Amino acid sequence: MTFLFIGGAERAATMRAVFAAQAPDIAFQTADSLDDPASVRYIAAWTPPADMADRYPNLALLFSTGAGVDQFDLAALPPHVGLVRLVERHLIDGMVEYVTGSVFALHRDLFAYARAQREERWQELPVRPAAHRRIGILGAGELGRAVLSALRPFGFPLAAWSRSPRTLEGVTHFNGPDGLAAMLAQTDILVCLLPLTPDTTGILCRNLFDQLPSGAALVNVGRGRHLVEQDLLSALDEGRLSQAVLDVTAPEPLPSGHPFWGHPRILLTPHIASVTDAEGAARAMIANIRRHAQGAAPDGLVRRDAGY
Repeated sequence: MTFLFIGGAERAATMRAVFAAQAPDIAFQTADSLDDPASVRYIAAWTPPADMADRYPNLALLFSTGAGVDQFDLAALPPHVGLVRLVERHLIDGMVEYVTGSVFALHRDLFAYARAQREERWQELPVRPAAHRRIGILGAGELGRAVLSALRPFGFPLAAWSRSPRTLEGVTHFNGPDGLAAMLAQTDILVCLLPLTPDTTGILCRNLFDQLPSGAALVNVGRGRHLVEQDLLSALDEGRLSQAVLDVTAPEPLPSGHPFWGHPRILLTPHIASVTDAEGAARAMIANIRRHAQGAAPDGLVRRDAGY
């Protein structure tokens, strides 16, 4: 059976070495080395080739090389092909580091102190105990649960919201539209870790911001299209929100002159919160190929009805 990787040469070389060491029975190929498209059972790509269904008639699984799958047109994928998002330890750890770092920077007012430093203003702000800083997470999948687990020991009141009910240790969980409103009302720092679907596009909008306590802060590590940009700018300029940390935008990169670049209450990073590790990705894909060969569902198999 053949595994086809579509991506950069450096990442391909790293993944090829892992396959050679751990799965020599799986032929690792790239687009320039493949001589028999009909042998391909597995493809890993950020976006698939346009002629995938016709060119690879025996394809069984399509692996995303990232944690998200919103870049795929699910309706265009052959119904017999399973789509698998990347579930890999380095991706999870990177997201945990980024979000917890952002939460603590907001909690201890480091962004406010940075502004004060630029203004040569020595001003002490009240120190708020973690027990009085409420953290709300939009999304309770692998990444959301990992972030909540990392924050739990510090004593923050933790809440999470997702479409369906869940039970999470040490976390107040909300679901559905009424649950979202209830969580927002008691959230001082809101973290968006949602998958991008038609239902979540534009969810970070004026209506949502107005349901947060005045002065709340936002961390968006989901997708740029979760956010209505002008609504965020208005909420920040009016003092409705105090700060935003954005690792994702639409488009990426932002064009020159975009108002986010110079806004004093926005911190921008270039989609680096969680970066795919080629070795870890290869190991995760090999494990999922083994599961598939044994008739088991791969980790990260996308539910097409839900879109993630």
